[in-house]
Amino acid sequence: MISTLNEYRLSWSTIKKFVIFSSTSLPCAEHLALNNDKIDRKPFSGQTEKTPNSTMNLPIPDIDTKALAAELSEISGDRVITSESGREPYRKDESFHMARSPHAVVQPESAEEIQQIVLWCARHKIPIVARGAGTSLEGNCLAIRGGVCIDTARMDNIIKVHQDDFHAVVEPGVTRLQLNDYLKGSGLFFPIDPGANATIGGMVATRASGTNAVLYGSMRENVVNIEVVMADGSLIRTARRAPKSAAGYDLTRLMIGSEGTLGVFTELTIKLYPIPESILSASCTFQTMEGAVNSVIDMHKYGIPVARVELLDEHTVRAVNQYSKTDFEVAPTLFFEFHGSELGVKEQVELTGEIAGGNGGNDFVWAETTEERNRMWKARHDVAYATKQLRPDGKIWATDVCVPVSSLAECLNETRRDIDESGILAPIVGHVGDGNFHLLLLVDHENPEEVQAAEALHTRMVHRALELEGTCTGEHGIGYGKLDFLKAEHGDAVKPMQMIKQALDPHSIMNPGKIFS
Repeated sequence: MISTLNEYRLSWSTIKKFVIFSSTSLPCAEHLALNNDKIDRKPFSGQTEKTPNSTMNLPIPDIDTKALAAELSEISGDRVITSESGREPYRKDESFHMARSPHAVVQPESAEEIQQIVLWCARHKIPIVARGAGTSLEGNCLAIRGGVCIDTARMDNIIKVHQDDFHAVVEPGVTRLQLNDYLKGSGLFFPIDPGANATIGGMVATRASGTNAVLYGSMRENVVNIEVVMADGSLIRTARRAPKSAAGYDLTRLMIGSEGTLGVFTELTIKLYPIPESILSASCTFQTMEGAVNSVIDMHKYGIPVARVELLDEHTVRAVNQYSKTDFEVAPTLFFEFHGSELGVKEQVELTGEIAGGNGGNDFVWAETTEERNRMWKARHDVAYATKQLRPDGKIWATDVCVPVSSLAECLNETRRDIDESGILAPIVGHVGDGNFHLLLLVDHENPEEVQAAEALHTRMVHRALELEGTCTGEHGIGYGKLDFLKAEHGDAVKPMQMIKQALDPHSIMNPGKIFS
């Protein structure tokens, strides 16, 4: 096997295709006032502190909602929502974090309209929170200081597809499934797949990735340029469509992952890819979690360009079988997908099978038809709903970390032992091809002791990842759920981040309380 794999490593290095990557109260308007008092936060001490509670103590602007609605209606007409029932859907995202409603929701239809809203809010120092599909997992899009929520759902136009350049120009409210439906028949697709049908704007804001990231990268690698309204109301474009540029600072990368704290996106140019000639999916069970992870590490060593490789522990597989009516063997399992030419995919499959077998893996179970493949990946995407059935009275706390792939087995094994000792039900699932895995903690949030145990487990997992030179979040973002861990991860590098925020948003109106307290 080794000689075959060595030959493959050499051949692959020579034939890579571009697809692999190629205060005080301040007077406001007539009936508006904003309290800008700041609160002090303790530096992270390694002890468990419930960040959402402390962050939710941020002052709320004293706003006359009727006056606010009247002002915004001058800009957006009847697309302003201030009723309690109308604002209710905007109180929450997909996280367990505490909810709070914005004072008003606006549904703009153009970049010019967003500019006017931002200019007005900036003049009166009213907080602004941009929102896409609301599928974030760290409270990223929640209005923890109230203010104005800019709902981008009506900005869902696919402006242009530059087919020969593999680019699409879209408004921020376009969803990934909407874009791929639009691309049918073009021979192109947008590969970034975080599971949820998120908006492109939200995916860029949180630097999303997902199941295909091991081959196609995250949003960090797949955004060409961004049109964004800054905190002062100016409209800028961060780059042009040239394949590369050495002109000035890379503002595009600055905006990716900024979680709405620097501006509101109005247009995005993103990368597309040719639909592979051949796509094959399979599952493979292992005797141990370590064997599954070691297989992924070995695949990296030999440069096998797998498109997706997802890990499900036995608890997750059991839940998937119950929820999705599948019949996977209840054991640590890898889901694979291979993209490429027919010959290339066949070679990838053969070599991956050898590696898996050498690490205690069983024979591949193939999803041979498109329907079977879609069913398998839908079962993976429905993991959160499936695991909820394991404890109907519990609430899901989804969290993630990411470590170098070489440290993945150590991090996962120690985390699994920690879970077992804690008594918390917490299935593991992960995009292990790029070192990213998730815990789905099922917790009774009415039980303080259980919540404390879950917080301690979570904190230990994050510190374990950081000790292995990993990150506190591979794809969920900081939001306000992981504020304290940002300092633990970046140390003094947080200060220049805060300086950038202060320079671009001096009154902190853009999604206040996120990323930084």
